Amino acid sequence: MDFAETLKLALSAIWAHKLRSFLTLLGMIIGVTAFMVVLSILQGFNVYVDEKIAGIGSNSFTVRRFSFDDFKDTDTIAAAQRRNKELSFDELDFLREHAQLIDKIGAKSGGGPVEIKRDNESLQDVSVSGVEPVIAQIEKTDIADGRFFSETENNNSMRVVFVGMDVANKLFPQGDALGGEITIRGIPYKIIGIQTAKGTVFGQPQDSFVQLPLKTYGLAFGGLTRGRAPYFEASARSDKVFKDAVEEARTLMRIKRKLDFGEKDNFGILTPDAISGLKDSIFGTTFIVILLVPTIALVVGAIVIMNIMLVAVTERTREIGIRKSLGAREADILKQFLYESATLATIGGIIGLILAKLIGFIVTSFLLPTVIPWYAAVIAIGVCAIVGIVAGLYPAWKAARLDPIEALRAE
Repeated sequence: MDFAETLKLALSAIWAHKLRSFLTLLGMIIGVTAFMVVLSILQGFNVYVDEKIAGIGSNSFTVRRFSFDDFKDTDTIAAAQRRNKELSFDELDFLREHAQLIDKIGAKSGGGPVEIKRDNESLQDVSVSGVEPVIAQIEKTDIADGRFFSETENNNSMRVVFVGMDVANKLFPQGDALGGEITIRGIPYKIIGIQTAKGTVFGQPQDSFVQLPLKTYGLAFGGLTRGRAPYFEASARSDKVFKDAVEEARTLMRIKRKLDFGEKDNFGILTPDAISGLKDSIFGTTFIVILLVPTIALVVGAIVIMNIMLVAVTERTREIGIRKSLGAREADILKQFLYESATLATIGGIIGLILAKLIGFIVTSFLLPTVIPWYAAVIAIGVCAIVGIVAGLYPAWKAARLDPIEALRAE
């Protein structure tokens, strides 16, 4: 009996008991759906982080008050708060003057939620920060309309702002945001640029922000102290000297802060590799555990398929006897039931993939991008088929070993 005929028999047997087949598939459907949803979220998160790193620049890094290592536990945090002092503009000038491998470096500050107004309209919890003009080049800011600040505007503390697309659309629904005026804490500012929409990440909008020239921000918000103290963003002259540029910045900061040899850094340097490493350390083990959970559903699904196939063998004992009496070999009977169990599991896997894709659309709309790699989908279907074969192996062997005389006597 050839493959096509055997597959046709398997499909007809599954279709003859539609409800039972569907209930049998539930374990496989749930397992594949859960597995693929978790995998798609993990892949989407990885792609998002990689895109953000690429967007900022693979040869860019930041100098901050704290490093990732300063947040290991409460004691480490407390020690870091006592040891690490805020960054200063003197240190920024020192880096600019002495660094040989840094291409561009600038300061940022702030980012706290503030109410933004335009006439009678207002927006709550908008992120307002101060940045130096060079930051746009370091971060490769994508400008939808207008331009970014100039050095003259920053040095003269001019009241101009660069805004996110949400601010422009919500306060200027007619589309006349560029050149328009908004009010922050009673002070008017002119919009000179609008950033291209970036959407949301983990449900948090990325387009609800206002950036001021750093010196304007310092005057408007009472000086760059405490929570508004600056941090630095820098880019290396090339990818080849990136690691050397990071070490150069670390050495210059240690010299400026007069740290002795062997004394721990009292500042932090964040690189793309550090961000990727933190991502892997946080999500790596967690997602491995999460991915293992759906395998329980797959095991349960395999057990259910095995039980149903045993029932099918019992129900079709007389049919098996008739087929054997007409010349069917043990191998033919074995293939028939193996194909049936494998087909049953594969159908469950396909339905699970479809559901995972639908759930992925929902997650992408409200949380973060999801990605189901094509190879993962192929592997998932293959695994389902293998699970089906393994689950149906004993029932198929049992059916193939039936004595045709005894089978024909079955009621």
